[in-house]
Parts: sequence; C-alpha cells; structure tokens
Amino acid sequence: MYYICLPFGYLLKWCQMLVGNYGLAILLFTVETKLVLFPLSGWIQKNSIQMVKIQPEVNFLKAKLMGNGEAIAEETAKLYKREKYHPMLSLIPLLLQIGLLLIVVDIIYNPMTYLFGTSGETAEAFATFLNLNTGESGWQIAVIDAIKNGQITSSTQIAGVTQAELASIIDKSMALDMGFLGINLSVVPVNVWGVYVLVPLLAGASSWVLCFTQNLSNVIQHEQSKWNQYGIMAFSVALSLYLGLFVPSGIAYYWILGNLFSVLQMYILNAWINPKKYVDYEALEASRKALADAKAFGAEDTKTKNYKANKKREKADYKRFKNVANKHIVFYSEKSGFYKYYQAIIENLLKKSNVIIHYVTNDPDDAIFKLSESQPRIKAYYISLKKTSLLMMMLTADMFVMSTPDLDKYYLKRSFVKKDIEYVYVPHDMMSVHMGFREGAFDAFDTIFCTGPHTVRELREIERVYELPAKKLVEFGYPLADFLGEAGRKANENKQPSEIQEILIAPSWQEDNLLDSCVDTLIEKLVAPNRHVTVRPHPEYAKRYAMQLAQLVERYKDYDESRLSFELDFSVNKSLYTADVLITDWSGVAPEFCFATNRPAVFINTQIKCCNPNWQKIAFDPVEISLRDEIGVSVNKEDLDNISQTVDTLIAEKDKYAEVIKNKFASFLFNHGKAGEVGAKYILTTLAKKQQENKNK
Repeated sequence: MYYICLPFGYLLKWCQMLVGNYGLAILLFTVETKLVLFPLSGWIQKNSIQMVKIQPEVNFLKAKLMGNGEAIAEETAKLYKREKYHPMLSLIPLLLQIGLLLIVVDIIYNPMTYLFGTSGETAEAFATFLNLNTGESGWQIAVIDAIKNGQITSSTQIAGVTQAELASIIDKSMALDMGFLGINLSVVPVNVWGVYVLVPLLAGASSWVLCFTQNLSNVIQHEQSKWNQYGIMAFSVALSLYLGLFVPSGIAYYWILGNLFSVLQMYILNAWINPKKYVDYEALEASRKALADAKAFGAEDTKTKNYKANKKREKADYKRFKNVANKHIVFYSEKSGFYKYYQAIIENLLKKSNVIIHYVTNDPDDAIFKLSESQPRIKAYYISLKKTSLLMMMLTADMFVMSTPDLDKYYLKRSFVKKDIEYVYVPHDMMSVHMGFREGAFDAFDTIFCTGPHTVRELREIERVYELPAKKLVEFGYPLADFLGEAGRKANENKQPSEIQEILIAPSWQEDNLLDSCVDTLIEKLVAPNRHVTVRPHPEYAKRYAMQLAQLVERYKDYDESRLSFELDFSVNKSLYTADVLITDWSGVAPEFCFATNRPAVFINTQIKCCNPNWQKIAFDPVEISLRDEIGVSVNKEDLDNISQTVDTLIAEKDKYAEVIKNKFASFLFNHGKAGEVGAKYILTTLAKKQQENKNK
C-alpha cells in the first residue's frame, strides 16, 4: 500500500500546503481526483449507454430463450462481442471508489508517513517511546496527539531519533490542524459520540442521495431491477454508516464529498453524452413487456420435488460414473431423442462383444434408462449439462463418442486428465460439414464417422485449407436413414387407403426458421378437411426456445387433433415415415425423410442456415443447397399463397419423385443397411488395439 499511496499522499500534502486547512485539503484532493478520472468516467458512460442501447435485444433474447440459461449465456456473449460491449467495465467506478477510499484511509491513518515524510523507522521509534502498538490503526495519529498534549517536547530523548528530526516532527505536528467546522477529523465517532453522531448520519445520507439520483438518472442503474437498485442502496448506506462510526471522521468526510461530487459528475456526463440520443426507449419498453410476458407464461418454481430429486439423482450418478475404474467406451447424449443416432452402433456392440457401454445423458427422462433396465451392459447416467462440462474435463476412458460438434470450443472440453482418449464424432444429419456447422467444429475430434463421399471430400478439403493434421475418417453411413426406410416400408404395407393427406412441418432451429417466421401462415393455408398437419420442431429448438414452443402449442390448443397436432417426443419418428409431403426450411431432416420414404419435400427459402460465414473457402457446394431442387421444390416464404396447390402437385407426382430420390440415395450414403455394423467394428478394433498397447506398456 505504501507505494500505491505515496503519490496520493504527496497530492494531499500539496493541497494541505496550498490551503492550510486539513478539511479544505481533503475537499481539494477529492475534486482533483475526480478531474483526473473524468475522461475514464466518460468512457464508462459511453460503455453504459452501449449496454442500455442493446438492452432491448438482450431482453428479447431472454424472452425467446426463457428457461434455457446456457443458451441465454451463449447468445448474450455473442451479442456483447458483436457490439464490443465490456460488461466488466460497469464495475470500474465501484472499484475505483473503493480503491481511492482505501488509499485515503491509509493516508489519514498515517499522516507522519505521507504528510510529514517521516521514515518508517523514525515513526516507529516514537511509537515505541509511547508504548503504542504499531499493528493497530491510528497509532501515528496518537503520536501527533501526544506531541500536541505535551507528552513529547523538544527536550525528549527518543532512541534512534536525532534532535533535528524530533524538532521537525514536533513543528509539523503542532502546525497540523485536523479540525474542520468544529469537528476533529482524526477522531473516531464511536469513541466519543456527542456531536460526532452527525458524521455517520451525514455519510449515510450522502450515499442515499447518490443512489437515489443514480436510480433516477444513471444510464445503467436506471435499468436495473428494483431489487438491485434498493439492494445497492442498502449496501451503500450501511457501508457509509460503518465508515462514519468506526473510522476517523476525515475518512467519512472524504466519502461524503466523493458521493456528492459523483452526483454532480453524473449530471455533467448526462449533459455531455446524453443517453437519449443513443437509446431507443420505445424498443426498450417493448422488450421489457416481452420479457415480463415470457416470465409470466409458464412461470414455475424450479425448486420442486422433481428438481430436488433430479439433483440428488445426478449427484449419485456422477459419483457412480467416477468410481468406474476402466471405462472403455462412453457415449454422450444431450437429449433422449439422440439415442437414435447411436442405436445401430450400440446394438452391434452388444451383439458382437462383451464391452460395457457407459451412456451419459443430460436428460433425466432419457429413454436410455428404460433400455438399460433390460440390458445390463448399458450403464446409463443422468448428469446435467453444467456437470457434464466438469465430468469431461476429468474424464478417464479409452473412447468418447458424441454427436455434439464444437468439442473444445465451448463448455465441452477434451479431458485434462487423460490425453490419449479417442474422441469420435457420430453424425446426426447427412448434410455438409462446412456450412451447417461452425468453423472449426470438428478440429478437436480424432475420428469422424462420415455419412457419404461428400463428407470425406469436405473434411479433407478443410484439413488442406486450414493446414490441419489428418483425422481418421471412417466410411460409416447413416443408420437412421435405414431405420426410417424400413419403418416407412412397414408403415406403407400396413397403411389403409385414405383420402387424408399427411403433411409434416419439420423446420430447423436457426434464425428465421419456419416456426419463427411463417408457421401461422402454413397452418392457415394447409389445415383442411382432407389433411392432417403435424408440426415437429427441431430438438434444439425445443431445448433453446421452450417458451416460444409452449406459446405456439397453446395458441392452437383448440384445433381438432385430427387436423393439426404437435409431435414433441423426439424419440419416435412416426410422422417422418407416414407423411406424404415434408415441409421444411434448411433442416437436415429433409434427406432423412426423402431417402427413407422416396417422397418429395417442399423447401421454404427462409434465411439460409449458415453457421460458418467462411464456408466458401471450401470448394464444394453444400449438399443442402444442391439437393433442394432434386428431391423436391423450393418456395419463397413470401409466396405461400399457393402452398396448398404445391402440396397437391407433389403428391400427384409422387411416382416421378420416387424414382429420382432412389437413384440419388444409392450413391449419396456409405454402407446402406450395415452402417451400424461398420461403426461397431471400428470401435471394437480400436479398443482391442488400445488394450494391446496398454499390455505392452
């Protein structure tokens, strides 16, 4: 603290010499520090305005993602980065205020050091002579008081102090007047009471004035919740009362001045950089209403019996997972519906080996738990997403299989403990890997299971362009297409002739998807006596935008289910193989449906699903673009007036499309009908090699 306080001590000493009064010196010191820091305050004001400027977008984001804390945090971080907003800057004024307070505390408690320039050894010699404890605050003030009271005179002999030093310190002590307006600024009010009771009261009042005016006029404080506003006010007033009672009055005096000058500074900054010029207050109010409506809709207490039971269950499952010594293979799933991507692999592993399969899921209601009851070699664990992040960092296993991209980029990291785990990516769609995923989404994986030749071409080109080491690319396929195809054939065999058309609306989850842009129009145009429309949201949409989905279902709750229904159980695929026509945007479900059923799709041209703005660095057309007009038709979302006729035409021409889709499917995927077998074989062969390597070690 000495080296931090020294320049400020010189400043207060200069103020004392200039005005000749300790109280006025502290006032001048306060003004000077405010002036020096004014440019920084202006920068903070601009940052605060930026926060309020983007607050409508933040509020709408929270309303849209209500209930999904992870997604809110992720999207808010992107917004802050885009707008170059620094949330931690809002703490700088408080940190500076506390920092300066600590500096002033040290200076006022140690006037011999900072105002007199006395060396530490000399000051401590005085303390030793007076039997003062130098470990207690205020001992230097006690030395000065002793000098003023005549306990130390020019004839006093103090070991280690020359007569010249003694005379100088006595002169400076006698000249130092710590009184101001009848108050001795060196006195601690709690020790004397009387008139000094005014000190804590004035300190508390100054803090109340500061907080009250900030709640009214500070650009960022005004936007805080009432709980935050009054909470900060209560804390500030309590701190002020403490300062006023238990520290020298000079410190409380500085605090009072600082608070009052902060009020003045705030109004000067508001006049200089007026928030009203930058903030759309109408949009802000609309966003507040949207957020309030979202909180009101489906509001529930998370501290329910299920919540507590799941937390207890998670703790037990986490411990059970950690206690398994030799985990050869671990599968990870975000949601119950994700098991279908692993099903063929796991079934072949169970059939052709005795390996124990450890299956971690973020869904407490995952269907895997029921399956594990009948299959003892599947060990299922419920672990929340937050805890999965920790689990993965501390993971010990031979192989980790996941269908979630962006490994090592966000919350899911490679193990810090075991460096030779093989991380395997299993595809959850048949689309391209360079446009539909973020840049670098697969860089941290060791092995990629590829759906078809296009995936191999794209991944090898990514490695070439970005100069990445070659990964193991397994010619895998897409078992879900085979499952759907078989289910579709069986469904058609058992399907009774009907005049009712089955229409499936299955969009993606990215911005401008069908559910957010034109689902109401589609429902209005398609629901008819001769049709049944099924709306099947993307699992990620259900996860991220649960509130909007609930509101959509609520909006159509009075519709006849024989005409309109919502399929929200993603572990079943009935609608995918019974529909006559699929309506989608940029979802990867399109080829799954078309290849499984040999039926066409309507592609609505919403905003293109492009997670990688640099996808054109890879010199291949994404299949999600090239397939659109081969296995169906494209329609602009502004041109939906004739969507009913388009559906009728596709159904009438279903035989023509069936032939085209069959031919395309034959060359599009690897290993038709045996992808699960190929995937299991790779896993077992790799695990066997690892076991042999471990034995050799």
